Amino acid sequence: MSMRSVSVVLAAALLVASCASAPAPPTAQPTGPTHSTSAAPRRPVVNAVTAGELGATWHPDCPVAPEQLRRVEVDYIGFDNQTHRGALVVNEDVVADVIAIFGELERQRYPIAKMQTVEHYPKADDELSMEDNNTSAFNCRPMPSGTSWSVHAYGRAVDLNPLINPYITISGDLQPKTAAAAYLDRSRTDPGILHAGDPAVRAFTDRGWIWGGSWHNPIDYQHFEHH
Repeated sequence: MSMRSVSVVLAAALLVASCASAPAPPTAQPTGPTHSTSAAPRRPVVNAVTAGELGATWHPDCPVAPEQLRRVEVDYIGFDNQTHRGALVVNEDVVADVIAIFGELERQRYPIAKMQTVEHYPKADDELSMEDNNTSAFNCRPMPSGTSWSVHAYGRAVDLNPLINPYITISGDLQPKTAAAAYLDRSRTDPGILHAGDPAVRAFTDRGWIWGGSWHNPIDYQHFEHH
């Protein structure tokens, strides 16, 4: 059996085990200022960051220095169909891409539940950020295997609506742990759920980013990275 077949079987098994009536994607209330869809668009803002501002997302052993990172503030469309302001910390090398990608997502009106930097969560816990359906980028943390740095530790990866676009391995490791197994049914067309070839996915892949949803083990539907 191919790795792809195993992944499909696993997803099907988990789906059967889930409740018969699949939950709708959560409508998280974004934090921070908002403005209505009729308001004039705001330009992205890019700022340098310090170690103090990065909080628990950075420590001296990280593979990049704070000087290599930038805080990018952009507008996005929430699940309430209103425009909100969010922030990501990314590597300075991908700032232009990130601004272009999130500008395209806003034009598509692709909904994002929340977008705040991970130091807002205790100990910059990625699990807590994912459970909150928070779209994020930089966090100096290892791969789930613990053997090397995650691409997030370099500020070159973005996780998009992670609660409804979960990470799953053949062994059954589901992240976030609170993700409903029903979200492994990728035939669902709920707002915010990502599929191969979707305009939201292509906003990244057309610019050379890799989508984890096309992997076989793990399958990481929320994840986009750039090398």
